[in-house]
This record gives sequence, C-alpha cells and structure tokens, in this order.
Amino acid sequence: MSIYKKLEQVMSDRNVEAYIDLIHEDAEIIFHKSGNRFSKNEWASMVGGMMSNPKFVNDASRCVYENDDILVSHDFMSYPDDTKEAVMLVCMLKDGQIIRMETGATPLT
Repeated sequence: MSIYKKLEQVMSDRNVEAYIDLIHEDAEIIFHKSGNRFSKNEWASMVGGMMSNPKFVNDASRCVYENDDILVSHDFMSYPDDTKEAVMLVCMLKDGQIIRMETGATPLT
C-alpha cells in the first residue's frame, strides 16, 4: 500500500500510533508558513492533540504524485478555530517512511 493511502487511512481512523509509525526516526517536519521545524517526537505530541479534536478535519485529499522517493498531496483542512486551509504536503520518503515533510497552506475564506 502506498504511503498516501496509509496516511489517508490513519487520518480517517484518527489512529495516532499508526500515523507516527509512518514517520522515520530521523524525520524533520517543516511548516512553510512559520518556518518551524519539528523532530518526530515533537511532531508526535502535536499530532495526538490534533487527531483527538473532532474539529480537526481533512475535508478532501488527493494524491498529486507519489513514487518511492516522494509524495505530494493536496488537502482541504478544517481546524478547531473554524478556519479552513488548502494544504500542499510534500514528503520525502526513505525506507517506506516519511523522512522529511513540509507543508504549505493557503487560508480559505
């Protein structure tokens, strides 16, 4: 199963443990908008909070491109503060896991 399909499934199931298993130990997660960078452990604690909130919703997602080295997806997200964003996700892959993840988000009105 592709990383994209696995991500889709764990997000739908809100399965934090399975989500974190997709992240490589040496991963770096980067938010384009803020420039903030997170390790796997830092990201894991954030993801738990996000997935436990029913107002954090992936409204729609599509895989733009995926191979053994890279995944690019585009999502429409809703957040607990009632904002919505279009999110571009780019993941570099290594050994079947995400080694680098960067998001770019555009607020939607």
